[in-house]
Order: sequence, then C-alpha cells, then structure tokens
Amino acid sequence: MKEIKKYLETRIGSYSFFFEDLKSGFIYGYNENVPMVAAGCMKLPIAIALIKNEEEGKINFLDKVKIEGKDKVYGTGIIHEFDEREYTIFELLVAMLIQSDNTAANKIIDIVSIERINEIIKEMGLTNTVLNRKTTDERNVKPEVENLTSASDLARIWRHLYKTTYLNEKNSTMLIDILSRQQIKNKLALYIPDDLKYDISSKTGDKQGVENDTALIHLHKGNFTFSVMSTGIPNSVYGTVTLAKCGKMMWDNVMNNWH
Repeated sequence: MKEIKKYLETRIGSYSFFFEDLKSGFIYGYNENVPMVAAGCMKLPIAIALIKNEEEGKINFLDKVKIEGKDKVYGTGIIHEFDEREYTIFELLVAMLIQSDNTAANKIIDIVSIERINEIIKEMGLTNTVLNRKTTDERNVKPEVENLTSASDLARIWRHLYKTTYLNEKNSTMLIDILSRQQIKNKLALYIPDDLKYDISSKTGDKQGVENDTALIHLHKGNFTFSVMSTGIPNSVYGTVTLAKCGKMMWDNVMNNWH
C-alpha cells in the first residue's frame, strides 16, 4: 500500500486513506486520523443512527413521513423532483444510501436529531466524526460548521457492520446489502471488473473541492475496507481519477499479494 501513499503525495490537494484486512487485522493508512470534510460519507453514520433508533423501538421503518416543498434540498437525489407525498422511513433510508438523496438525509436527521446522531457516533468509538449541520444547497459552507469524518473512522463503521458489534446481525447485513447497490461506483471501484462490483458495499461523497469514497469489499481472498478522502482538489474529474487510480492500486495489491 506504500505506492498509494507515494501516489497521493504527488497529487494536488490533501488526501487520506485507510486499508484494512478484516481477517488478519493488517492495516495501512496515510493521514487516516485527520478529520476531513465528510460530504456524502456522513450519510453512513446517519443511516446507522436511524437503524439504531429502530432497534430501540423509537421508530418503525413502516412509519410514514410527509415530504413537503419546504423539505426539498437539491443536489444529489431524486425526491426533490416529485410532488409532496408520504414516504416510509425505510424508503427514505434507501433513497439516502443508494441515490445519496439530500432531501431524505435531512428528513432522517429531523427524525433522529443531530444530538442523538452525534451520541451514536461516540458510542461507535468514532473520534474524528461530527455532524454539525444538515445538507444544504450552498457550496461555500464555513469550515466550523462542516460535517467531518476520517478514513479510520469510516473503516471502524465498516468493521462494526462486518462484525455486528453495534447494530444487530439482521440490520448490519441489511445495511451492507443496501450499500452494495449504491449507484455511484465510478471512484474506488471504477477499474474493478463489473461482475465483482456487486460484492462491494460503498458510500461516496463529494462537493466543491472534495471527492471521497469508502468501501467494504468481499472477495474470495477475504474481506477488506478501503477509504480515500480528499480536499482542495482542482475539480471533480481530477479527484475522481485520483480515487480510481488508488482503487486500482489497492485492487492489484490484494489480487497479487494476498493469499
């Protein structure tokens, strides 16, 4: 994994990454504990907080919530294109994860609350992650109100799901399965063969100057987590190409060196 670090040191912007073999415990990271802008990757701990509320009996996935005009947030997602209507909480969860829907994310934050989500973040042992605000259409958000996470914290989330150490087994498996259907697989998974992309659960995040991706990868050689975060990149294409190259180097390393 040293070649990934060397590569990122040549790129414009600031980067972090973290790789873990969940069986052997082998890890390799670069700036992995540095808090960085989470962007859409924040939807991963938000999802876990919602599911934890369901486990605790505070909500039911079949409860219906109305999305009104004032609730709509543009950017990623599709709910903002529809007329006002009711959705089940589970439908909002799926939309937030598969389409990275911002309107769904904000409604889920309303349901759970920022305070409770941050409590759950701490319960999971995430030390560099904080939800400071809901999703916004604004491009330039003050740094002090950005949502933050780190590559190592994202890996810890996957570890919790894989080992069922926070959510129960049924819900951990459900969340991993939903995230395997995440529609945006043009970053870390770009160069991975198409027939194996379904074995990758992932959550991307992007905004101006930021491209992130985090993944749980199921292979015959084992189960791995890989997260790459960036900030200060010149444009989205530059960031996407950088992450895709990192994914290819990680993939080649695992396929050639793991037994």
